[in-house]
Amino acid sequence: MEADLAALEAAAAVVRTVVPPTPQYCWPLLSGRVGAEVWVKHENHTPIGAFKLRGGLVYLDDLRRSQPDIRGVVTATRGNHGQSIAYAASRLGLASTIVVPHGTASKRTGRWRRSVRP
Repeated sequence: MEADLAALEAAAAVVRTVVPPTPQYCWPLLSGRVGAEVWVKHENHTPIGAFKLRGGLVYLDDLRRSQPDIRGVVTATRGNHGQSIAYAASRLGLASTIVVPHGTASKRTGRWRRSVRP
């Protein structure tokens, strides 16, 4: 995918259908500590609690458009990437298999399973 203005606008349109605007808050104590106004973008307010959701949505939307007959995806991860792909695939009606290394925290894998919409 080319990163021109049209591609960025198309990606933003895909993301907006799923992810509400991420809230930003001014943190007075942090601002006082660094001597400048500090605003923090709270990515934990996205549906999966991570910014990676945007990339997963855009990538799988593009993949679906370029390969309309695709039925599913497989990825390997031990981080938020897997949750992003599981959620995005579910939104697009695709099957997803997330392969995780032995020893990955069950807290993470549980979130991935909950990311899938029935």
